[in-house]
Amino acid sequence: MEELWPLPGPEVADAIRSLCQRLLTDTDALTKAIAGPALAAQNDPALLSDASLVEEDRHLNRSELVQWLTSNIQQPGRRVEPYVGPRTMAYIHDLVSRGIAPDFVGGWRVALGIGWRRWLEECAAHCADPGLLVDVLDVSAKSMVQYAIDSVSAMREASLAAAMGNADADAIALIQLIASGAPMTEDLAEGRLRYRMARSHVGLVLWTEDPRQGDALDEVVAAVRSASVGRSALIARASATSRWIWLSDSETPDLRHVNKIVAKAQDVRAAVGRPGHGLEGFRSSHQDALAAQAMVTRLGSSRRFTAYADVELIDGLTKDRAGAQRFVTKTLGPLAEADEVLRQALLTYVQCGFNTTRAAANLYAHRNTVERRVSRANELSVVKVEDNPTHVAAALLVLDIAPDIVGTAPS
Repeated sequence: MEELWPLPGPEVADAIRSLCQRLLTDTDALTKAIAGPALAAQNDPALLSDASLVEEDRHLNRSELVQWLTSNIQQPGRRVEPYVGPRTMAYIHDLVSRGIAPDFVGGWRVALGIGWRRWLEECAAHCADPGLLVDVLDVSAKSMVQYAIDSVSAMREASLAAAMGNADADAIALIQLIASGAPMTEDLAEGRLRYRMARSHVGLVLWTEDPRQGDALDEVVAAVRSASVGRSALIARASATSRWIWLSDSETPDLRHVNKIVAKAQDVRAAVGRPGHGLEGFRSSHQDALAAQAMVTRLGSSRRFTAYADVELIDGLTKDRAGAQRFVTKTLGPLAEADEVLRQALLTYVQCGFNTTRAAANLYAHRNTVERRVSRANELSVVKVEDNPTHVAAALLVLDIAPDIVGTAPS
C-alpha cells in the first residue's frame, strides 16, 4: 500500500512496537470494551437481535484489532492493510443475504474513539520523554485513522462482491422482512417462500460457536427435516454459524425429537420459540427463538436446547447481568453457592406445586431424601420458599441456566 506519511525513526518505532506488544496481551479485554458500543452504533435491529451475528461482529472487531497491533509490531508506524479473511467474507455474505446494511462508519467512529483513549493511556504510562511521546502519538494517530478509512472501504467492497454473487438474496431478504415486522400478506409470503402460513408454526434457531462446524450444523438441519415427516419445513441460512427453521402443522408441532437430535450432535445448540398461528405466529415464534439464543449467549450458558416458554422470565431478569446477580444473592444467600443437588430439589419441589411425592418422582429420589434436601435448602436461603416462592423459583432458575453468575462481581 502507498505510504502517506514519513516512516518513524528507530526510537519511535521501538516505542510503538513495545506498546503494541503490551496491548496484544490484553486483546480480549480491549475487544470487549470496543465491540458492544461499536455494534450499538451500527444501529441495525436485525443485527442486534441475532446472537450469532453479534458473535461474528465481535470476532471481526477482535481480528481488526489484532491486525493493527501485529502489523505495528512487525513494521511500526507503517500504513496497515486491512485483512478480509474467509470468516469475515462469510459474515459479510450473511449480512448481505439478509438485507442487513450496518453503519460501518458509525461503528468504526466509536471503536476508534475507545481504542485511541486506551492507546493514549498506554503512551502516557510508558513514554517518559515528552518529545518521544509527541512523535509516537503523531505517527500512531495517522496510522489508526487511515486504518479505519481503509477498513471501511474494504468492508464496502466485500459487501458489493457478496451482493453480486448471491443468488438466494430475494428469498432470505423476504424472510428478514417478515421477521422484522414489515407489512406482508400471507398469500405473498406463501407464494415467494413456498411455505404454508395459515397453520401453526414453531420457530427454531440452530447454531454453533465454531464456523468450522458448519457441516455438523447442516447435518442437524437435515435430521430435523427428515424427522418432521408430515410437517412443512422452511430452512434459511441465517449466517455461517446459524440456521433458522420453521416447522408448521395443522396442530402445534411437537419438538421433542429436535431435543434428542441436538443432544446427539457435537457443538450444535438450539433455541425454540413459542408456537403461533399464521403470519404473526411465524414472526413471533422466530423472535422468541432469537431471544432465547441471545439469552443463552449473553449468560455464557452451556444449555444445548432452550425453549423460550421455559425461560421468558429469566430473559427479562438477566438482561442486566449485575442486577441478576444481586437478585440471586439477595434472594438465595448461601444457597446460591451450596450443593447443586439442594438447589435442584428445592426448585423441583416448587415446580411440582409443593408436592414432595411428585418432586421425588421427578428427581428419581426417595421422598424422605427430597424432604431433607428441601428443608436444608430452605434453611440456607435468605428468602424462605413459603414467604415468596416466585422469587425463590426465579432465582433458582437463573442459577440453573447460568450457574457461574454468582461468581461474577457486579459492575
